[in-house]
Amino acid sequence: MIGFLRFVGLLNAAVWLGATVFSTSGAWPAVYSVEMKELLGAKNYPYFSEAVGQIIFSRYFQLQMVCGVVALLHVLAEWLYLGRSARRFWLGLLIGLCALSLIGGYWVQPRMKALHAVNCGMNTRPEIRKAASNSFRAWRHVSHAMNVLMIGGLVLYLWRVANPADQTCFLDASKVRS
Repeated sequence: MIGFLRFVGLLNAAVWLGATVFSTSGAWPAVYSVEMKELLGAKNYPYFSEAVGQIIFSRYFQLQMVCGVVALLHVLAEWLYLGRSARRFWLGLLIGLCALSLIGGYWVQPRMKALHAVNCGMNTRPEIRKAASNSFRAWRHVSHAMNVLMIGGLVLYLWRVANPADQTCFLDASKVRS
């Protein structure tokens, strides 16, 4: 059972980190790339590229939340099965990572989606469109910064899962003196 718990923890941490690295360095830049602009055409690019990005990143945030729940269940299983309570720092890191995932999925992304709708609306006045565009750009930078923080935290979390600090100790009864 110990091997299974360790495998689940490592697999979850690796998937979580891999998804975050891929979205930050692969998917997000591809949505805003020159190739995407050439593919969609200059007229369609702003609307459709961001719409595709919204779909991709809604799934990405769902995956982050699932990985966060699995990580919390893993800590709970270690505590129940092995009697190993999580250290305060590691538990705080894990809760912080889950909080960043929730903030990204339920606060940042909906704001970006609403700003995109205003920015690409047919009957939007130019001054409102410009303000929405500037605000969207700022939220995109916030989202990117959150992903970079997530990568750093997930690297630490993966290291912790791969190198557990305290092993379960069993004391031989013959070595105890009364």
